[in-house]
Amino acid sequence: MNLSRKKVFITGSSGGIGSALCKKFIDHDCRLILTSSSLEKLEKLKLVYGNNHFYYNLNLSETNELQKSMELISKEHKDIDILINNAGITDDALLLRMQYSQWINVLNTNLNSNFIIIKSILPSMISNRSGKIIGISSVVASTGNPGQANYTSAKAGMVAMYKSVALEVARRNINVNIISPGFIISPMTDKLNDNQKNNILQNIPMNKFGNPDDVANLTAFLSSDESSYITGQNFHINGGMLMV
Repeated sequence: MNLSRKKVFITGSSGGIGSALCKKFIDHDCRLILTSSSLEKLEKLKLVYGNNHFYYNLNLSETNELQKSMELISKEHKDIDILINNAGITDDALLLRMQYSQWINVLNTNLNSNFIIIKSILPSMISNRSGKIIGISSVVASTGNPGQANYTSAKAGMVAMYKSVALEVARRNINVNIISPGFIISPMTDKLNDNQKNNILQNIPMNKFGNPDDVANLTAFLSSDESSYITGQNFHINGGMLMV
């Protein structure tokens, strides 16, 4: 795959999957635009990846603030080749106990931010008649998950949204796809005790958790010219726990 000198915009750059994405695209000689909601994490990203890339503080939960930030980014970078919406949060509670603030914060961060970011960057991609847009959803968007009505709604909304956008821009040489990971090794899985891990693994035919590189590998392929005839698809990476 030849991705050399492609400019890649990645949200959620400091997480487990985000770090794997950054490393993968740097290995392919890409220029990165990395974002984080934390100034401290942003400084750490600069120390890791150096001054040859670009760094922006984005508050995905505040729509007005995000719109202003994206106006700046879209003006400064009219040559973004690849857009990856990877950032996401959880704030779990059973629906009867969930506060509206929990609902709207997760929806803003995990779904509404995608609308603002894509809408900001898409005009340049249309002008350039080239682009790859990839969203990181989740297996629970298809299965549901108790205590995560807000999270599953946002991730399922991403799937429908990206398919609609894929139809809108298919003739502009822009590919739009979704990746839905299952249980991927992360700080969240590290907190599980052995009993919890075993209960989860019983539902995974491959009997193991995925690795962030599994997601990064597919993302790189979907970002390459080799995937030029693939659009509007939702790819599951879950070890067989859901087959659709």
